[in-house]
Amino acid sequence: MGGGFLYTNETTLSLGLVCGLHHLKDAKKSVPQMLEDFKQHPAVAPLIAGGKLVEYAAHVVPEAGMNMQPELVGDGVLIAGDAAGMCMNLGFTIRGMDLAISAGEAAAKTVLSAMKRDDFSKQSLGEYRQHLDEGPMRDMRMYQKLPAFLDNPRMFTAYPEMAVNIARDLFTVDGSAPVPMRKKILRHAKKVGFINLMKDGLKGVTVL
Repeated sequence: MGGGFLYTNETTLSLGLVCGLHHLKDAKKSVPQMLEDFKQHPAVAPLIAGGKLVEYAAHVVPEAGMNMQPELVGDGVLIAGDAAGMCMNLGFTIRGMDLAISAGEAAAKTVLSAMKRDDFSKQSLGEYRQHLDEGPMRDMRMYQKLPAFLDNPRMFTAYPEMAVNIARDLFTVDGSAPVPMRKKILRHAKKVGFINLMKDGLKGVTVL
């Protein structure tokens, strides 16, 4: 599972893919081939037509979250950004840059305070955690169980397909005999499985 992105810069475009490493081992295509296919997608191809490759890069970003966060404070050192596991996959968006900026601000405040004391020990730098708790950690705690929930393949396969099919049936007017709305919905819900719907729904309520 993963996704694609296209960011507009001042004079360039940033185009790329987000792929879970634990899913790549089962993928039938290489990442470069996935990227080429993405570039040929009808929604993407017109936007990059006539462009030329300026640079490319790859980066591993740990979606560690609160459950795998390392020690963030040490003697003379503060850890921030993706090195600190500050990345949140919310399903509809992936947050990381805003968390890294907030952590950088928290680190700067901590260092300025430590400079006044001329003390950069772990204890002196401990206020970094307080600044984090007032900033990025609030959201990270709220969504700390979400990564495991989103690792369910049905979230990006069965459920989107079910939603699209239900919407198609509800909004299609073709002159055929009317069908009760509940039957239109249940027909597609059965394909996912009522047990799966209840199980995932209950888990979603506790996570979200």
